[in-house]
Amino acid sequence: MKSINKKIVSVVIICCSLSFIGCSNYLDLTPTNEVSDKLIWSQSDLAELAINDFYNSINLYGSFGTNQSIDGLTEGFTETLKYGSKTNATHMDRCNLFVFSSVMSASLASYDLGAWSDLYTRIRRVNEALSNMNKYSSFDSETTAHFAGQLRFFRAYYYFELLKRYKDVILYDENLDKISANTPISTEAKGWDMVEADLNFAGANLPATWVTSDFGRITSGASYALLSRAMLYAERWDVAQSAASKVMNSGNYALATSYANAFKSGSTGNKEAILEYNYSVSGVYHNFDDEFSPGGDTGIQQGGLGTPTQEMVESYELAGTGGFLDWSEWHTSTGTTTTPPYDKLEPRFQASILYNGASWKGRTIEPFVSGTDGWCQYSDDPAPAGRTTTGYYLRKLVDETHDLSARTSSIQPWISIRYAEVLLNFAEACYHTGNTDSANIAVKAIRDRVGLPYTSKSGTELMAAIRQERKVELSYEGLLLWDMRRWQLAATQYTGYRVHGLKIIKNLDGSFTYTYVDADKQDRYFPAKLYRIPLPQDELTNNTAIQQYEEWR
Repeated sequence: MKSINKKIVSVVIICCSLSFIGCSNYLDLTPTNEVSDKLIWSQSDLAELAINDFYNSINLYGSFGTNQSIDGLTEGFTETLKYGSKTNATHMDRCNLFVFSSVMSASLASYDLGAWSDLYTRIRRVNEALSNMNKYSSFDSETTAHFAGQLRFFRAYYYFELLKRYKDVILYDENLDKISANTPISTEAKGWDMVEADLNFAGANLPATWVTSDFGRITSGASYALLSRAMLYAERWDVAQSAASKVMNSGNYALATSYANAFKSGSTGNKEAILEYNYSVSGVYHNFDDEFSPGGDTGIQQGGLGTPTQEMVESYELAGTGGFLDWSEWHTSTGTTTTPPYDKLEPRFQASILYNGASWKGRTIEPFVSGTDGWCQYSDDPAPAGRTTTGYYLRKLVDETHDLSARTSSIQPWISIRYAEVLLNFAEACYHTGNTDSANIAVKAIRDRVGLPYTSKSGTELMAAIRQERKVELSYEGLLLWDMRRWQLAATQYTGYRVHGLKIIKNLDGSFTYTYVDADKQDRYFPAKLYRIPLPQDELTNNTAIQQYEEWR
């Protein structure tokens, strides 16, 4: 999608030029914006540029952006990630302040996890584009279908993000005459109807693949993949199962041979990548490496802002045999010199988490007190400066080849949806439709990739296996918090608990002492009313046809 990103700049320049052209002709009384609309939607190359701008939202609503939460990675709201700094900012202490709040206000919840204004701005722009295309274009049927398919994909994408947060939302389509400042809330079911219809349209009208020069554009596979995700939230299990089946039966996607390679761009031959956003140093880039790399990396300016927890480490199974390790020996406040058996854990652990002694960029990770990377106690030392508060660093999604001393900007792609998730979406949908055999086959495929055994299950054991695989397989991809909300497990499992880590001290004889530490120092909370994010105050003030959701009044 680098070519798409570069074209985004072009459309801005074109639109600005059109404005000047309109102003220079004092005899032309047609409003300038209408001249721009007419021109853009009467020429396919300009229309393509206009659509390109929507692709940036894939970046913004991914783990490399901050639109899922202003606080940073949503894993920070779960037991899997700890933000270490006491500075009240993104990727720092703001997430802690949220989860420590035993009395949750609507303003806090709306600001930290809401996205109402941004998403409605994007929805309005999509609807304007659809309206203008219908009004001004004379494209052939295939071109029209391709443009409309992409636009309706993004409208569904935005409404999905709204519905998973708010449930009952305001629905708008390309009929701009219906827009009113005082528009009532629609039902959640009608919202999912729109998402389902838009994604089915996109799936039916977009190509399975594009020509090489258009790599990165939305495909039919990406449309059905998103539909399989969205319909889990809607609890439309048969639709989710059918959508996932279309992706699985297309023959265009497959699991990468190695889990570590699952996050590479589809342009390199990775058939697991279904929906991705590619970056460019000279265009759109991100700073994930500088934010999450170990603090001892050369050239780093921040580092280790969020680090994996001991709880996440203990979620990984033993390589080869499967099953969970007994970690009780390392749950000691007095310390043990026994080295944790990190080398015995499954490949997804090795590809996701950096631990004491792990190899990284030609060196050995030192997350111990006074080590190259360092350790510090959360809140006692308010500015970690790259040191870990859990004894670990994130490896997954971080680019080991990135030389931070050469440049801070990062360009590894964001894989928004990959084939492994579709398999797990399919498994969960099959569980609910009673298709147990198919669910087990999908779960087994995920575990086969990393060499873990699997015995077919049924009932609650099968659902527990699906949840376990989603947590581990999709870790740090921005799905766990939302999964726990839709399963209605967050209020019980994320209330009254704390996350932990290991404080590591290097002894004079070269051995290490590992001590189990409380990385929070106070309890976390997740009130049940957070299953729905409250409406923002601006909307309540400006729209007299709505009122705050009942649980937030």
